[in-house]
Amino acid sequence: MGISSLRRSLVALFAATIAFGAITHAQAESLRIGYQKYGTLVLLKSSGALEKRLAEQGVDVQWTEFPAGPQLLEGLNVGSVDFGTTGETPPVFAQAAGADLLYVAYEPPAPHSEAILVPKDSSLTSVADLKGKKVALNKGSNVHYLLVRALEDAGLKYSDIQPVYLPPADARAAFERGSVDAWVIWDPFQGAAEKQLEAKVLRDGENLVSNHQFYLAARPYAEKNPKVVEILIDEIRKVGEWTAAHPDEATAQVAPLLGLSPEITRLAVTRQAYGAQPINEDVAAAQQKIADTFADLKLIPKRLNVSEAIWKAPAGDVAKAAQ
Repeated sequence: MGISSLRRSLVALFAATIAFGAITHAQAESLRIGYQKYGTLVLLKSSGALEKRLAEQGVDVQWTEFPAGPQLLEGLNVGSVDFGTTGETPPVFAQAAGADLLYVAYEPPAPHSEAILVPKDSSLTSVADLKGKKVALNKGSNVHYLLVRALEDAGLKYSDIQPVYLPPADARAAFERGSVDAWVIWDPFQGAAEKQLEAKVLRDGENLVSNHQFYLAARPYAEKNPKVVEILIDEIRKVGEWTAAHPDEATAQVAPLLGLSPEITRLAVTRQAYGAQPINEDVAAAQQKIADTFADLKLIPKRLNVSEAIWKAPAGDVAKAAQ
């Protein structure tokens, strides 16, 4: 090969390498977040703070709304989003289904922001009264575990009720029609039913469940972009601290986005817990207990090792992200 040919080949190879690098880099220049109609991510989205901070890193932020946690994690599993938040149960079902996800942070307990509701004129007065009754819930959502624990606490088995698996909007319609006897649901749907339908709380999560909110990422994304994930968690923590200190301002900001009244929105805002932080051993152990419970009930196909899905941020990334 002549010098000219060699030079042309090297130039072509260099150009191809640069092009490949640009494509690879471009793939990491976005963060696709899945969110639901509640929680800190709604507040973060409306604030614009994350977009501003990640723009400095050359990262674009895209948001996609999901009706509930199981659907969000399906989106994570198929690659349509990189990050999202759910309650305790959806990650268990998703991990059991083979989703390659990581728990990256959690919020403190919020046991009052989910509940078993009955119609205002219902004759049911205790969880024990649910025996043989139709109970609506979103299968695999955070309230699934609440229902299991509440029944257990009342001396009932899961098989003692008739579960009716419906997403929130359909469950509310069934609840209003009277085609189900009870509805297990979370805020802001819970607050809306309490205020608009005068639904009664049969039992909430107090002394039964923690109702942690978890922040989850697709494993490949988190491992490739740890700094982006750390910046995201830092901004979630900041907006959560602001919300806890300014509930009225947060309510005014988010109520129009939810399409709910300030009264309902404030109820949901104040029942939520704030302060995203890395997963610790106690939280991981509690999540393992949930996974074991669903495996024992044969509601997931296999036993899980939750610790395999706990993210360990590379050393130094937390400090760098906070700078």
